[in-house]
Amino acid sequence: MIKTFYFNDLRTCCYVLWDDTGECVIVDAGCYSDSEHDRLVKYIEENALKPVKLLNTHGHFDHLMGNVFVTQKWNIKSYMNRGDLPQIARSKSYGGYFGYEFAQPGDDFIDIEDGDVITFGNSSLKAYYTPGHSRGGVIFYNQAEGYVLSGDSLFAGSIGRTDLPGGDYDDLMKSIRTKIMVLPPETKVCPGHGPETTIGAEIANNPFLQG
Repeated sequence: MIKTFYFNDLRTCCYVLWDDTGECVIVDAGCYSDSEHDRLVKYIEENALKPVKLLNTHGHFDHLMGNVFVTQKWNIKSYMNRGDLPQIARSKSYGGYFGYEFAQPGDDFIDIEDGDVITFGNSSLKAYYTPGHSRGGVIFYNQAEGYVLSGDSLFAGSIGRTDLPGGDYDDLMKSIRTKIMVLPPETKVCPGHGPETTIGAEIANNPFLQG
């Protein structure tokens, strides 16, 4: 099961994933304000969920602003690909350029590598390394439930930007074509920003994937 939150002024998608055991993972904790923290806590407590892991699709600040809050609130570990260590180190200063003040995320996360399987409750997510939007981008695929969390690699009708530090257009297109678009067409795509879509819809309509 999936619950989507839209956090901060950049409308970052934060996902809570859980199953009938009550264990859950939080993905991309972009919650910035106290009210956003409260919304996340209220939902988890009202649904009697137990957070066990914090997963990060990549290291850009808008996806990390709630990392310290989440890891301390529930005493859980953070997971991310080591390729985005430089992004983590600069996340607080980058956020400051946009007027965001938040606690600097630590670098004591557990590394995610291509093909890793991340478990919670009776569920599992397979991680795929998808550099291009950033050096350490990953996606999380749940084959059993037919969805993929694409981070900022793929959006409905668009792709992630590649003009930020660590970005590379050719790498991103390779990641999308070899790791994301090969998933079944009915797979639901839950992106880092914006509405959900499907693999089939993006194959048919995404202008970056034509030709």
